[in-house]
Amino acid sequence: MELRLSLFGLKRSIDLSGLARYRNTLVVLAASLLVIPLTLWLLAPASVPDLAHGNVAGARALAAGWAKGDMIVLVRHVERCDHSKAPCLAGNDGITDRSRSVAVGVGAQFEHLGLDQADIYNSPMLRTVQTAGYMFNKAGTGEDWLISCKGRMLQQALAHKVAGRNLILVTHSECMAQLEKDLKASTSTPGYGASLFISAATPTAPKILGLIEASDWRSVTIE
Repeated sequence: MELRLSLFGLKRSIDLSGLARYRNTLVVLAASLLVIPLTLWLLAPASVPDLAHGNVAGARALAAGWAKGDMIVLVRHVERCDHSKAPCLAGNDGITDRSRSVAVGVGAQFEHLGLDQADIYNSPMLRTVQTAGYMFNKAGTGEDWLISCKGRMLQQALAHKVAGRNLILVTHSECMAQLEKDLKASTSTPGYGASLFISAATPTAPKILGLIEASDWRSVTIE
């Protein structure tokens, strides 16, 4: 009888020990399943804020930075003709005729912000030259670094930024994505005429302020 009880107790002890190990394994597995997505979320690039649609704090930061001449803004050219069935303005590598009004509208928004303390550059591609012309009534011969921007976009932008003056760069979506990448933000493809704002108040630590799509300026709350 004592032997049976002893064996029974031993068996029960083994069962409980196995159950404890199984439970501990489940706890570790569950913790791992929680830690992995949390780690990925923490390491993921930050998304670019939307400065429109009632983002009052973002819009005020933009207005304040602009007044001080601290801003760098990359503006994407408007609708390109070779990617559309709409009639061309002039030249197949230029912009569409219907997009002139978009360029003029975005330019009016920058005029409202103030262009007295702004330097404007554009890439030499016809679509950016035309866009700059309709947005700002000004288009330069073009800056090659606004096309070949891989790996050097932020460096070049900061090199052309003059203290106390805003810098407007009429460029391409690839250059905007490169700058987002340089500043550890998630890359995206902005719409035609979109504006990406970067604060260079501290040149050694520039930061992305946010993005305004061409059609969203009406919802920007700048007081």
